[in-house]
Amino acid sequence: MSALAQREAAEIREEWLGRALSTLPADRRSAEAAISGLYRLIGLAPPRFHWVSSPVAALTTVPPGVRLRPSETVERMAEWPLPRRFSALMRDLCRQIDTGLRWGHRPMEQLVTREVHGWLRSSSDRSLLLSLEGAHDSQFHRAMAWYATQCVSWVAHYDALRRAAGVVFTAAQTRQFELWAQVARSAGPWWPREGVCVVSERPVAVRIEVWGDDGEVRLHCADGPAVRYADGWDVYAWHGTRVPSWVVTDPSARRIAREVNVEVRRCAIENIGWASYIDQAGLRLVASAPDPGNPGSELLLYDMRKETRVLLAVNGSVERDGRRRRYGLTVPGFFEDPIAAAGWTYGLSAEQYSLLVRRT
Repeated sequence: MSALAQREAAEIREEWLGRALSTLPADRRSAEAAISGLYRLIGLAPPRFHWVSSPVAALTTVPPGVRLRPSETVERMAEWPLPRRFSALMRDLCRQIDTGLRWGHRPMEQLVTREVHGWLRSSSDRSLLLSLEGAHDSQFHRAMAWYATQCVSWVAHYDALRRAAGVVFTAAQTRQFELWAQVARSAGPWWPREGVCVVSERPVAVRIEVWGDDGEVRLHCADGPAVRYADGWDVYAWHGTRVPSWVVTDPSARRIAREVNVEVRRCAIENIGWASYIDQAGLRLVASAPDPGNPGSELLLYDMRKETRVLLAVNGSVERDGRRRRYGLTVPGFFEDPIAAAGWTYGLSAEQYSLLVRRT
């Protein structure tokens, strides 16, 4: 495996990440031509196209001249015949290419799977799915198979095998793959029905952050929406977690107390800062102790709500900005000892946790 091939795979990964997070207007002509080609591959005539400004517009409006059957509602998307047929077409293409891989391609295939496919699944795919989840009032999981077909990670995977590893596609495989790649390069998500296809424009703004040792990206904006579309629909995200707008724009201990979603509460508290939140919420300090797994730091145990306490600790590893993050972990209300509570979060006893040299 050459260093040149590795660099080329990395460049292909960045190229597709840029496509996935693009805020440029859609290339409507190119997208329509590619989708029409995919319709032909499943034996259907090209559809009429209905363009919308955002995914939420696609899911809340009916194209002019269309009378939906009960099975064609958004809530029953898993029953739509065309998404299932297109997804099956894509999976068959992937199986064909995988079957034709020679043994000599295996080392590069492993690299591409890890550095291209896996990385983009954690970055671009997660960003797309986060936005689409926000557009669904419910039943998002029922549409997941179709949305996964539209994620760029699998396209980038086979593009990297072809360009960086020298995998040769047949003429038919090339024709179909180029159609999928062309759609991914040209527009936002699309929803196919017989006779009509709804296609969304791209967002006009996307805010991200780089995180982790691998430099993955995730949606995040500390002062506004992380994704915004031309019609005003937006998605708020805090370090990769989709949140209500108040978590970013107006977090408070009162709102946090009313929130039932644990992850949303966590994000809102992080935005306020644990020290400010503890002060605003009037949490009672139960006990404190030096952290044996993180020398120089202290463990603080607070009463949070009935039968629940929160352990305030300092991260054992340094963040990308060189600081150690302070964070809170909810623990059962019977804990009186911060060290025992810290051990519980790792599945250890207090004695075992006390023997740690350094935790992460």
